[in-house]
Amino acid sequence: MDLVTMTVKDSWVEAERHLRIIPRNIELLMFATIQPIMFVVLFVYVFGGAIEVPGFSSYDQFLIPGIFSQSLVFGSAFTGVGLAEDLSKGLVDRLRSLPMSRAAVIIGRTISDLVRNVITFLVMLVVAIWPIGFRFEGSLVEAVLATLLLLLFSFALSWVQALMGLSVGSVEAANSAGFIWMFPVTFVSSAFVDPASMPDWLEPVADANPFTIVTNAARALYNGNPVGNNAIYSILWSVGIIVVFAGLSIRKFNRSTSA
Repeated sequence: MDLVTMTVKDSWVEAERHLRIIPRNIELLMFATIQPIMFVVLFVYVFGGAIEVPGFSSYDQFLIPGIFSQSLVFGSAFTGVGLAEDLSKGLVDRLRSLPMSRAAVIIGRTISDLVRNVITFLVMLVVAIWPIGFRFEGSLVEAVLATLLLLLFSFALSWVQALMGLSVGSVEAANSAGFIWMFPVTFVSSAFVDPASMPDWLEPVADANPFTIVTNAARALYNGNPVGNNAIYSILWSVGIIVVFAGLSIRKFNRSTSA
């Protein structure tokens, strides 16, 4: 069996291992979906009447794609926490002793977390459409493309979280480190307000933020607006992050030992 085939098969076995845990730990899935629902409801009903965004029929149409983006990015934190937990329990050493691809351990984890993010997104979508009244003003193809861009970016950030989870000394540290950088990334962006309303020194930072680029691309596609080059830039950012951090994560995994 060649290396690529072995890695693919082993990765899927690892992904299945993590996916089987979800029905046994339904509380974790519930909390993972409650948080984005809270963001949707709070931002829409608390700030919806106070914020106007030119070019959109309502603030909801501007906000909901940003909530989708933020929630899927936050969902990537499970990768770092899960790997840190496996490392602390000694599971990493046991997996490395098996005749399997070492890269498959992390690939399987990121794939399983991607599936969990898909579930979270579907729950958010139902809440956004039914009580809130969000609508796809573009075509179905554009809506699917927007969703795929968000999921790809989330998958890319799972590799960032994987490196962090393998680099810290505990599950608690992985949880803190995983979220501490996501708040400025998601809030200093176009997720909730137009960056033009920010201070002059902060606006270019928000515009250059890859999270802003991905959010703008998804928002334009969901609302049937011109997307420009943002879709291409979103893909390039996601692929670039995956290439860099996948290499770093796998290298770190090969050198990691349980505490």
